[in-house]
Amino acid sequence: MNYTNEVKDYYKVLGVSESASSDDIRKAYRQLAKKYHPDRNPGAEEKFKEIGEAYDVLKDEKKRSAYDQIRKGGFGPGGPGMGGGGYSNFDFGDSAEIQDLFETLFGGGFGGMGGGHQGGFGGGFGGGRRTKPRKGQTVEAEIEVGLSTAYGGGSRRLNVGGKSLDVKIPAGTLDGQKIRLREQGAPSSSGGASGDLILTIRVRDESGFRLEGADIHYRLAIAPWEAALGAKVSVPTLSGTIELRVPAGARSGQKLRARGRGMPGSPSGDLLVELLIQTPRADSDALKSLYEKLRDESSFDPRAS
Repeated sequence: MNYTNEVKDYYKVLGVSESASSDDIRKAYRQLAKKYHPDRNPGAEEKFKEIGEAYDVLKDEKKRSAYDQIRKGGFGPGGPGMGGGGYSNFDFGDSAEIQDLFETLFGGGFGGMGGGHQGGFGGGFGGGRRTKPRKGQTVEAEIEVGLSTAYGGGSRRLNVGGKSLDVKIPAGTLDGQKIRLREQGAPSSSGGASGDLILTIRVRDESGFRLEGADIHYRLAIAPWEAALGAKVSVPTLSGTIELRVPAGARSGQKLRARGRGMPGSPSGDLLVELLIQTPRADSDALKSLYEKLRDESSFDPRAS
């Protein structure tokens, strides 16, 4: 019996080469998991499960090494004391994870070979020992929350894999941050605990506020005379209004920093306020006269620099 021909090609499942880096494997998995997620692609449960199975093996350095040896013939028929030298290149150790890998690849355990291959390999690999139930696959998903929820914390209802979950969003959650929910992933096929659910948080900008790292950005409109003469202005934040001083001679695009007014954390981020000078229209004779007087008396050239 040629075992290597029966091994699933996990590299092919993820669409990567055998020399792919861990980052390449992770990126490929995320793209495929998003494409074939049952919530987006009903009827793709088996494909989604196969993708998760492949990623579970290839993301783990020990499992991937064992898998590569199996695919390249390092594991073959005829073990120690059984006539044949197929196992000499492979070090099994006592790892239950390697047992699980063989169960995944060949559909059986190590116990009770007897006179044939029924029930798995057995014989020289544990003499009928039953393997422990395997944990279900880890599932990865993304969840989008508004910036105000990420800032102050809250909860979101999430539907994944046919389950409805209330997810707690901690205060100060940043874009790309991950939350692990224990045993909320795929169920085990062998009676073990369910896998974990790993959520990647995507923070949506809102109410004129934009998140960049732990800093919050906001654009504030000011009048020409506030920019020219300086002024004390009220600035909204996600935790209330604060007062900032605009320096005399301020320009559009200039940024004022309010330290510690960004996302809460250790350390907290800052609030960066970008000034945007708004010019009133000359929609009355009085305003038109003022603009003309300013033009005639000022030597300012906005294009000089």
